Amino acid sequence: MNPSFWKNYHNIILLLAGIFAGSIVGIFAPDFVIYLKPIGDIFLNLLFVTVIPLVFFAIVSAISGIEQQNQLGKMIGIMGLTFLSFILISATFSIAMVYIFPTEPPANIHQAISEHLHSDSNLNDQIVGFFTVSEFYHLFSRQNMLALLLFSFLMGISIRKSGEKGAAFQNFVLAGNEVMKQLLLLIMKAAPIGLGAYFAYQVGTIGPQLFGFYAKPLGLYYFAGIIYFILFFSLYAFVWKGRKGVKVFWKYSLLPTATAISTCSSLATMPVAIEAAKKMGVPASIANLVIPIGTTIHKNGSSISSIIKIYVAFQLLGWDFFEPLNLIMALGITIFVSAVAGGIPNGGYIGEMLMISIYKIPPDVVPAVIIIGTLVDPLATVLNSVGNILASMVVSKFVKIENA
Repeated sequence: MNPSFWKNYHNIILLLAGIFAGSIVGIFAPDFVIYLKPIGDIFLNLLFVTVIPLVFFAIVSAISGIEQQNQLGKMIGIMGLTFLSFILISATFSIAMVYIFPTEPPANIHQAISEHLHSDSNLNDQIVGFFTVSEFYHLFSRQNMLALLLFSFLMGISIRKSGEKGAAFQNFVLAGNEVMKQLLLLIMKAAPIGLGAYFAYQVGTIGPQLFGFYAKPLGLYYFAGIIYFILFFSLYAFVWKGRKGVKVFWKYSLLPTATAISTCSSLATMPVAIEAAKKMGVPASIANLVIPIGTTIHKNGSSISSIIKIYVAFQLLGWDFFEPLNLIMALGITIFVSAVAGGIPNGGYIGEMLMISIYKIPPDVVPAVIIIGTLVDPLATVLNSVGNILASMVVSKFVKIENA
């Protein structure tokens, strides 16, 4: 093997080898995968406790390090418009797909599921909890990512306003960002083993057991999602830098894609996505800001699944999904669901419960929505995570910052 080829692609080769080995174990020895799950959990836990402080340091250092006073506001504005445009495009595409390929409801809509999410808090408390926490240490929980992002954003602005007096703290943040990146690289050396074990557990348990009754909407999601991944992501890369942008995107997007499939976690994929964006030519200050924020509030895959789940719920209830008011409501809910679904495995349950609450959907439909949400998680995570790379590319097209 060419030494330069191995140097450039050994991480991908080892990761794919781990995933392949895990898949084989999951298929042919499903009873054994329960013993592999702790290995995957240990790796993911190490990854999560590293990613949370990395998010803090990356965003604070990115915002505090922007030299031009007018660049930050422009970047945030373009980033918000990019996120909103991507979500609306993916949702509209999904509406067209469910219209072209209609789905009949499964014969049995009362299939039970073992766990449901319940919340005793009212809507006001939930809104407050999205953006703030009552204790400082709660910020550094992956369940409070949006609050951490907001705090980090404000911290970065405060450092910029502090001028020379805040220089020492800014140096601490920059040093912390570098240390956490090196720690992450160290942990990622175990990725082929950890992710291979986790993938074996997924193949051996969740996938084969749950496909059953919901094959058609699931098939539609994967069909539509793959088309969106290939066609629209190539289009976004073309908007960024023409044919060169398409070429460089597909060259460096394989590792984030493989990581997303393995972990079903946008949060776990985020560091890999940031590094991929930098290799593609996105300035570090943009990648460090857009991708972490996008991990929480920008989800192409969740947008597509939201539309399909609402459509399936309407089919089960005999409601007309394609009435104009219902379509407008679906788009609005999808935007909100895409923003609140956490970047953790199965975090979409929060968005699903929100959707059910707003539409006042009866309990009989809950199992169908949850099962679909669970089974589309691998591809949804790919679309969510890699979509953030594309968003950072588009932002960098309109916000000119020198690459570091």
